[in-house]
Amino acid sequence: MSSKPSSPSRRDFLRQSLVAVPAVSLLGTSATAQTQGGTAAAPAAAATGKYTPRYFTAPEWEFLEAAVDRLIPAGEDGPGAVEAGVPEFLDRQMEAAYGHGGLWYMQGPFVPDSPPTLGYQLRYTPREFYRKGIAAIDDWCQKQHQKKFAALPPDQRDAILHQLEKGEIKLDDVPTAAFFSQLLTNTKEGYFADPMYGGNKQMGAWKMIGFPGARADFADWIEQPGKTYPFGPVSIGEAKS
Repeated sequence: MSSKPSSPSRRDFLRQSLVAVPAVSLLGTSATAQTQGGTAAAPAAAATGKYTPRYFTAPEWEFLEAAVDRLIPAGEDGPGAVEAGVPEFLDRQMEAAYGHGGLWYMQGPFVPDSPPTLGYQLRYTPREFYRKGIAAIDDWCQKQHQKKFAALPPDQRDAILHQLEKGEIKLDDVPTAAFFSQLLTNTKEGYFADPMYGGNKQMGAWKMIGFPGARADFADWIEQPGKTYPFGPVSIGEAKS
């Protein structure tokens, strides 16, 4: 996260990340599949327009932009998470069934530190977890560095994200490793999602890794390893038009 890898390694890393994003995400149902509630699949804001968050507050929005910028920074061969619209994707998901935890069991008892096979074990919905986690991390940064997370230089943000990933930062009622895992998973989802969900602007992530998107004729190329796919990607909206 602290450096921008060269083009081949960056493409390889993000291509592997696309494979690693599970069909069922950290919180039980893939955010990219949520269309219930209207907002998740609402038309994305125009590329030239400025998106106004519907759920996240201004300080939360600043945190998200500062965090996802370090998780997937921009490179010479492809956009970073902010340019790709990942914060918009996250905000739309918070107002959808995914954000409200509406599609899976949310009753106790909850068993912290349980094996992944037991599924999601927090009493917070995703939107509650983001709100609580961001506030707690910003408060920790204010106490430790006299600045909120978004105001810190990139190398310090990288170091804090690494600490969160390892669970080295202890916060009341916020399991930091689980928070980092949710943020990273949702960032990958937003980066590689169909643009109809708000992320992957201009299909930049798909173009970078050579993913065809919703093209119906891609199956003909599956059995042709080593050959470069000659056509650009197509979004779901384009495929339906």
